[in-house]
Amino acid sequence: MARAFLVPASLRYLDQVARSGSIQKAAKELNIAASAIDRQILLLEQELDVELFERLPRGMRLTAAGDALVTLARRWRGDERRVAAEIKQLQGVDQGHVRLVAMDSHANGFLPRFVERLAAEQPRISLEVEIASPDDAVTALLGGSADIAAIFNLTPRRDVHVHWSAELPFGCVVAPNHPLAKADTVSLQEVVAHPIALQSKALMIRRYLDARYGWLFADPQKALVTNSLQLVKQLARGGRYVAFTSELDAASELAAGQLRFLPVRDKSVEPQSVSIAIDAKKPLSRIGGIIMNLLTSEIQSSLQSARTADTSRVSNVRDERISAS
Repeated sequence: MARAFLVPASLRYLDQVARSGSIQKAAKELNIAASAIDRQILLLEQELDVELFERLPRGMRLTAAGDALVTLARRWRGDERRVAAEIKQLQGVDQGHVRLVAMDSHANGFLPRFVERLAAEQPRISLEVEIASPDDAVTALLGGSADIAAIFNLTPRRDVHVHWSAELPFGCVVAPNHPLAKADTVSLQEVVAHPIALQSKALMIRRYLDARYGWLFADPQKALVTNSLQLVKQLARGGRYVAFTSELDAASELAAGQLRFLPVRDKSVEPQSVSIAIDAKKPLSRIGGIIMNLLTSEIQSSLQSARTADTSRVSNVRDERISAS
């Protein structure tokens, strides 16, 4: 049975041209004649009496009016998918499409297991995952291009409803053979004595460190800066660097014994957080509830595995110390 669209074709075409950057590319994506797309956009511009795109030699660029209309179109398409899912649910079928936005570290953490579990338990639910920074994740959520977001250090706001949240101790990770690895906790003064692998200012943890503890980076030769969390963890695994990150960021490596998490014991430090959130203005569908519950379960399981493995290794180290004494 062919899918029925509630959002007008002209808005769907407008959205695709904005995504693709040209009418020709959008035509290939939609498998529709370029002339048909061009005609619909021209009709929209005539009806609104405004240009929606700048026609450039190498493609199309949205004007301010076009950007406003695309935002509306994407919100309507999100509503369309939600209504379609709700109709299926009224028919007794758990079927629908959910758009999830998550962090880069999640891709090598709980996300693969979550996707596998969803496919096994709810094969009729399709999933779209976008990786973004915390700021961009909130923008996607409120702009209608995402239904659910898993976000680090989400700032409380009225237009975002937090379904679930957990505190993550502020700390750092080191390799098992690092000089700090045998400690139960560390101070910032102890950390600064070693080379530090830093995440870029796109992430909240780096902004927090810069604002509160800028003196940590007074010696630029002792700090390497990158926008890749994977590189940060690889450097920490090498044994030379200390990396400020959360247990969830490094959950896979902690569970595998490749890294150790050391809470920072300084009284002034604040815990980090991970949250699962939705747009507060939109009702949560039954399908959305299924996704959020599975997501919550996987994050909790990932944290539990990391903490259990790390606690076990700390106990072993203590036993070795007692035996040696």
